[in-house]
Amino acid sequence: MTFLLDRVADDMAERLSAVMRDFADAADIWTPGEGLRAPDARVKSFTRIALADSPEEVVQLAPQSLDLVLSAFAFQFVNDLPGVLAQIRRSLRPDGLLLAAMIGGDTLNELRQCFAAAEAELEGGVSPRVAPFADLRDIGSLLQRAGLALPVTDVDRIVVRYDNAFALMRDLRRMGAGNVLVERRRTPTRRATLLRVAEIYRERFSDPDGRIRATFDVIWLSGWAPHDSQPKPLRPGSATVSLEAAVKRNAPSGGG
Repeated sequence: MTFLLDRVADDMAERLSAVMRDFADAADIWTPGEGLRAPDARVKSFTRIALADSPEEVVQLAPQSLDLVLSAFAFQFVNDLPGVLAQIRRSLRPDGLLLAAMIGGDTLNELRQCFAAAEAELEGGVSPRVAPFADLRDIGSLLQRAGLALPVTDVDRIVVRYDNAFALMRDLRRMGAGNVLVERRRTPTRRATLLRVAEIYRERFSDPDGRIRATFDVIWLSGWAPHDSQPKPLRPGSATVSLEAAVKRNAPSGGG
């Protein structure tokens, strides 16, 4: 699914272009494949860290050594995401930025439903097939928990069409997204079950031309290492105008 990574890489470059500051030292954390390209001329040093080079999910970066950390399609595979975010926070200099994209939300919900229906019908029970994905609100909370300021999250929903469910599953295997759930059924999936999955998928999630739809929710997350120059919320009780007075002042005058 290099097309998804290509799209995210383009979106990341566009998002960074809106940030009006320089980043002397940057790093790409665990993006699969060949990783992300260096953002632009504002970055003087760009380091790529592969997941294979990080045993036990340890981000091997010196404290306050980076101005920018990027990552794409890696965090959904992390077992201890709060710990990884805390490590990244320590690696950022004051006013350094984390910008990352991960798979989450309702990704592959169609495939999950079809496997559940087919296995309930033919296997006498349901085996977990698609790993649970992080929720948008949870990611925002994790950014705050890691000590990152001005956290922002949003979702880009991408609907991809395939000839059939088998084409989708082949694509997932190519991107290394096989079933690694501990609770999964250990015996090979029966051919009849797979055929039924494809049939249900076609019945429930196909377009008039017969091609099926697969949903991918890309969660974008960003946060800054705290710095005195950043906007801060007002101290409770420091307001000079009451809410009641503000409402009355802005209320439309006249009757009718």
